[in-house]
Amino acid sequence: MLSKIGLKSLGVICTLLLFTKVHGQNSASTYSALGIGEFNYSGLTQNQGMGGLGISYGTGWQANVVNPALSTYNTIFNFQAAFNYKRNNVNNGTENSTVDGGGLSYLAFSLPVKSGKFTTGMGLGQITSVNYRLQVRSEVANSDLVATNFLQGSGGISEAYMTFGYRIAKNLSIGFQGSYLFGSTIRTNQLVVFNEESKEVGNPSEYYERLTVSDVGFKAGVHYQFKTSEKTNLHLGAIYQNLGNVNGTAFAKLADFGQASDPDSDGDLIADNVKGNIYIPNRYGFGLTFEKINKFAVGLEGQAQDFAQYRNFFGDPLNLQATRKVGLGFQIVPDYLNFDNIFLRATYRIGVEWMQTPYMLNNTNINDIGINLGTSIPVNQLSLVNFAFKVGRRGTLDNGLIRESYVNFTLGFSLNDNSWFYKRVFE
Repeated sequence: MLSKIGLKSLGVICTLLLFTKVHGQNSASTYSALGIGEFNYSGLTQNQGMGGLGISYGTGWQANVVNPALSTYNTIFNFQAAFNYKRNNVNNGTENSTVDGGGLSYLAFSLPVKSGKFTTGMGLGQITSVNYRLQVRSEVANSDLVATNFLQGSGGISEAYMTFGYRIAKNLSIGFQGSYLFGSTIRTNQLVVFNEESKEVGNPSEYYERLTVSDVGFKAGVHYQFKTSEKTNLHLGAIYQNLGNVNGTAFAKLADFGQASDPDSDGDLIADNVKGNIYIPNRYGFGLTFEKINKFAVGLEGQAQDFAQYRNFFGDPLNLQATRKVGLGFQIVPDYLNFDNIFLRATYRIGVEWMQTPYMLNNTNINDIGINLGTSIPVNQLSLVNFAFKVGRRGTLDNGLIRESYVNFTLGFSLNDNSWFYKRVFE
């Protein structure tokens, strides 16, 4: 059986292999191979269209899961769901690979307990995601052998949450979100060694790792609205999210091809559903938005999460750095009272997102920048169809790294209903 030190070494080797000579990959994001995966900072469809804005601004027509304090604006019942599609082109400087995929993004609803005063809600969403497939070839030191690693990962951390928003003063709201965290991340590394005649040397091996989490976390938010004139407002918002030590179990094994995931097969059992935790650092966010009522809104927001504090299941740091995200967004409604033309009554959005990811490789920051577009089109008096589109780029070809160019499209809807709160006059 391999020791804990051996498992740590294997993880380091896999990380080094990942960014040496990559000859082909099929991935939603190559960089999700590192750490706990990609974090979702951009909220629901309407937030995505404005560059991820949602800390300082929201409306009563849609749920807000970025800042639970803004749920107090939901004075009618609201249900939201969305599907997403992503297409990613990965370039290592010599070869390109394209992959696409999609699925259900989230479910959310908001319900006013006391309209304009106290609101509650529930939902399902994803905090992190892991999705990559890589083939890595590298020369074995002091020999004519070539090692080929096939690395694959999938899964992530999801959450089922409940939110509460309360307006403690005329223009001041606070909110709280409690989350149940769950999900599994599976990673494999298949190793085959070839000689100079491209014949296999020795027996191929496979490393299999499964991390399953089950725990709770919380998020708190605050929002204040300044009345700057009869028709304009200035919104300020802040959020704090604490996940901390997320408990879970780990299974890891080294064995022959196709045998590593089977606990009863031959091989080196490294971790047999061992209990432990990973440490996810706190997340902070601040924002301000200027609004002309029923006309337009423009906002600037920032978020930060120091992944230098991150610790994996064995308590080890992974040489990560602080994540910083900045979003600038704008939305406009041409004529909200024009009931004869839904396109004049629709909301149109544009935004820019820049993020310093937690990954630093070969002394190079891995940054992500994207341009967002979005719209919400009314389908009746209250409900909406929501679209968001993002085109972006992550990483660089400098210093032997990988650049990803991606397109992300989200289609969702908001079903709003106020009939629950009308008293019946006729039976």
